[in-house]
Amino acid sequence: MPANQRIAIVGAASLRGKELNEALGESPFAAADFVLMDDQEAIGQLEAVGDEVTFIQQITSASFVDADFTFFTGNAELTRKHWETAVRAGSAVIDLSGALDTEKDAVVLAPWVQESVKPLNLQTPAVVPAYPAALMLALVLGQARLASAVRAAFATVLEPASEYGRGAMDELHQQTVSLLSFQSLPKALYDIQIAFNATPAAGPDGKIDLQATEARVRRHYALLAGGRLPAVAIQLVHAPVFHGHTMSIGLDLERAMTAEQLRQLLAASEHIEVASSDEDAPSNLVAAGQEQVLVRVRSAEDETTASNRFWLWAAADNLKLSAINAVACALEMRRLRPQGQVQ
Repeated sequence: MPANQRIAIVGAASLRGKELNEALGESPFAAADFVLMDDQEAIGQLEAVGDEVTFIQQITSASFVDADFTFFTGNAELTRKHWETAVRAGSAVIDLSGALDTEKDAVVLAPWVQESVKPLNLQTPAVVPAYPAALMLALVLGQARLASAVRAAFATVLEPASEYGRGAMDELHQQTVSLLSFQSLPKALYDIQIAFNATPAAGPDGKIDLQATEARVRRHYALLAGGRLPAVAIQLVHAPVFHGHTMSIGLDLERAMTAEQLRQLLAASEHIEVASSDEDAPSNLVAAGQEQVLVRVRSAEDETTASNRFWLWAAADNLKLSAINAVACALEMRRLRPQGQVQ
């Protein structure tokens, strides 16, 4: 790593910020100088990055001076307020908040899956690490296509509360407690009961838009696919869980094979761990803290004979996957910087 690299993290006290701190501390960036920033409520808190502990600072225009990379991990409003200041200061911007998702010339990236659809260059204003559910689908379907051409693919994504931050997790918890004690439900973020309930849409007055998230998963998958990966029909459902993406994936393959053959092909990816038995079946709890996508394969017919149709059940730690993908994006940007392609 070049000497004196400086990394700024905006939203360092958020769930994504804390997960990113850990991922950076275990990466080639571990020796960098870190500046942690957040809004007023978090100023002064202590956070660890690797073996170093530092205070969260106030965000000012000077905060981004000499920063080689700035990660935005807080809410979208915080990113929109400060990202252009970081760009003007010469910092490479990596947005985990989703605020810059449709910003002109921003690049959605997942180095594990593809070279960027849009090349990184001097005009790249920001890199957006691919949404974790889209990355899961790209990894699984990218590996499945090596087994056979895919005639059809369908996925139902079960979304956890942690994708929407600590406030969403608190609301799910408070609703659960309120229901068990026969009290009225807090609905400030979802405007609907989410405890003990699976739903494809939040309430009309809620601050969380599940349809927008579903559209984001589709958009990010299409960008990662780049016409190379199979098309997939995607629906998103909010599950009453705190953490971890799970999804059901249906595959119709042109070439018939046994479930064991498909398991072996999927397991060839370093980013996929295939369950060898029902005792190892993936779940959001089993996936917590793991970097791989966990997958269970079942034939839609007899397990012992060749089939064209399969059901896959996949799980991943959404915050972990997002953080390590963000680090991979930064490493890709760092690789290009000496060539003068990213500024």
